[in-house]
Amino acid sequence: MSSTPDIAQADTARPQRDKSHYLYVGVIVAVVAGITTGLVFPDVGVSLKPLGTGFVSLITMMIQPIIFCTIVLGVGSVASAAKIGKLGGLALGYFITLSTFALAIGMVVGNFLHPGEGLALTDDIAAAGQAKAAEGAEGKESTVDFLLGIVPDSLLSGLTSGEVLQTLFIALLIGFALQRMGKAGQPVLTGIGHVQRLVFRVLAMIMWAAPVGAFGAMAFVAGAGGLEALKSLAVLMIGFYITCAVFVFVILGTILKVTTGINVFSLLRYLGREFLLILATSSSESALPRLIAKMEHAGVDRTTVGVVVPTGYSFNLDGTAIYLTMASLFVAQALGDPLSIGEQISLLIFMMIASKGAAGVTGAGIAVLAGGLSSHRPDLVDGVGFIVGIDRFMSEARALTNFAGNSVATVVIGQWTGGLDKAQMDRVLSGADPFDEATMVDDHAGDPAEAAPAQDVDQVPAMQARETTRV
Repeated sequence: MSSTPDIAQADTARPQRDKSHYLYVGVIVAVVAGITTGLVFPDVGVSLKPLGTGFVSLITMMIQPIIFCTIVLGVGSVASAAKIGKLGGLALGYFITLSTFALAIGMVVGNFLHPGEGLALTDDIAAAGQAKAAEGAEGKESTVDFLLGIVPDSLLSGLTSGEVLQTLFIALLIGFALQRMGKAGQPVLTGIGHVQRLVFRVLAMIMWAAPVGAFGAMAFVAGAGGLEALKSLAVLMIGFYITCAVFVFVILGTILKVTTGINVFSLLRYLGREFLLILATSSSESALPRLIAKMEHAGVDRTTVGVVVPTGYSFNLDGTAIYLTMASLFVAQALGDPLSIGEQISLLIFMMIASKGAAGVTGAGIAVLAGGLSSHRPDLVDGVGFIVGIDRFMSEARALTNFAGNSVATVVIGQWTGGLDKAQMDRVLSGADPFDEATMVDDHAGDPAEAAPAQDVDQVPAMQARETTRV
């Protein structure tokens, strides 16, 4: 009896090799090559900055359509509007609490290390500080302006403005409208589901430019800063990196384990490629679209992902909070005018509020620091120049910590609201259900474009509302 059919069956069943593996090997090689180029040929490294900037711009242009599709599909397909309000309230409460923890940890470490002692202020350092203060003042806006800025000039401009909160606002309005339309809104949801697949396919194509972007970004960082920027400021840098690590693995890890039973190392390993992308670009925003796709695939429902992730990118800035704390203490100590505990609390609360919306912008942290000091303690502004040279090296840690915080927040809030499929999460984190790098679309629960239509909120019993929450 011939064994040919069995061989053919085995060949058919054999999984295809994940070609994206080569992509991320290429990113690692590009990072090493970029650092080497920047250190050996600094002028060449600085000139390669447009490569990194261009790649981040390509990713950024995909963020708004992905957020729009995700939120509209999630909100439009649930039966109860109360779920969205509960999600938003829990998310904001969680973000405020964790930001407070981040501030406290940074304050304790900063007061313990005293990293700014022994430095001398020169005219060049003072000029650099004043320049950053001017930059921070230009981008500063009042609370009223911030809130009014969430409302776009028109319905369509909210999708093209580049402002994530405007996109979130428009998507929520349309999602609620489709929710109230019931069956009549199903064709729109089906169409948006297909658009989402197209958008993720485009994103998958763009990702193949990641090695080029990583090479340009790292060459610029190494060429512009060099080794000289690290010598006298090593204590601050090392202390900041250690503090961020303690926050992620101890604070966030404990919260995740106690709340969901999930090991933080398993979650971060699942998101390893996103961390590599952030490390190469110094921007957590470069990984935002992939975080949305991966959280859905891991078993967090579309509504939770759509609300928590975009909101977290504007309000959950754990790494930035730690940075502002330690940098403020560093500057005050370097100028020989240490802050009292009361001044520390007052200044840092002020800057935490002023920092909203800076998570995805490379280098925005130091502008927020300078702008906050200029408004609250103008006598300390000159000292910002001390850390200008190493800010790009610290921005990686800020971005990585912000990203880790938003990842954990999405899973934890999903658990609290009943939007986490624990069995699916376990399968994904164990490697039994790998993420589809080619399409980036979650299919483990069926085609979202063919999900059951949302019913009128007033006509759906409570039990049915719970059953139809997952798309």
